[in-house]
Amino acid sequence: MALEITDANFEELVINSDKPVMLDFWAVWCGPCRMIAPIVEEMSSEYDGKAVIGKVDVDNNQDVAMKYGIRNIPTVLFVKNGEVVDKQVGAAPKQVFTAKLDALL
Repeated sequence: MALEITDANFEELVINSDKPVMLDFWAVWCGPCRMIAPIVEEMSSEYDGKAVIGKVDVDNNQDVAMKYGIRNIPTVLFVKNGEVVDKQVGAAPKQVFTAKLDALL
């Protein structure tokens, strides 16, 4: 299951991670977010031990969303060594996300 990333645990789980991180910024009311949710969950199992897969609820964690200028959701950020190195705005097929994450492994 994808990790729940919050304003409180963001630095520990994302910035200080020794693995690449894929972060899904989403909200309960967002239709396209619900479309990619199963993809994110599948990837959290497939990349277990190789990468961190997390979800950030933008309604409950506005500090992180503001820090990264998240204006549209879903937005998926790819973070390596504490730096955002790639992103995908809007829903996309699974292979788009896996290709971006594989490039960081």
